[in-house]
Amino acid sequence: RRQRQMCIRDRVAVKTNVAIDAVAIPNLGVEVGLSKKLTVDIPFYYNPWKYSDNKMLKLVMVQPELRYWLCDKFNGHFFGFHLMGGAYNTTGIDLPFSPFDDLKDFRYKGHFYGGGVSYGYQFVLGRHWNLGATIGLGYAYVRYKKYECEECGDMLEKSNKNYWGPTKAALNLIYICLLYTSDAADEARSV
Repeated sequence: RRQRQMCIRDRVAVKTNVAIDAVAIPNLGVEVGLSKKLTVDIPFYYNPWKYSDNKMLKLVMVQPELRYWLCDKFNGHFFGFHLMGGAYNTTGIDLPFSPFDDLKDFRYKGHFYGGGVSYGYQFVLGRHWNLGATIGLGYAYVRYKKYECEECGDMLEKSNKNYWGPTKAALNLIYICLLYTSDAADEARSV
């Protein structure tokens, strides 16, 4: 009797950006293997809450990225190309690399879209666990309305900005699901 061998067909990863979790913005991502050296990563960020002391960073954003791995997928160095889009409503927060230099004093509401390039590295922690770091630079077209204060106040300005700079930063905790298939099933499909 021939023994059926099981082999890894592909991998799917589920992840969270712990750097963003640290500032209380819920997020979840999925990364799917497309080939030996290509994956597509799709993180989603959503924050509907206000913080204390009239601070707010309401956000919904998606940032899909195509990644090319220098070794094998989910292991080592990669380069990526990402797109991004989302909506925001924020005030009272001093964000680094923001297109608005007076964000602490005014409320901004609007949407954005753009893209960029990135570099990252994944460290294998175990059979199913990785830790990944990514940094990206790019462009964002930012539409906004500027208001006097958090809840009330007149609209002061309605315009857009072109932002060039960091567009991605992540420190991801990653769980990798291994999808198995048998050699016999592969042979049957190929006939």
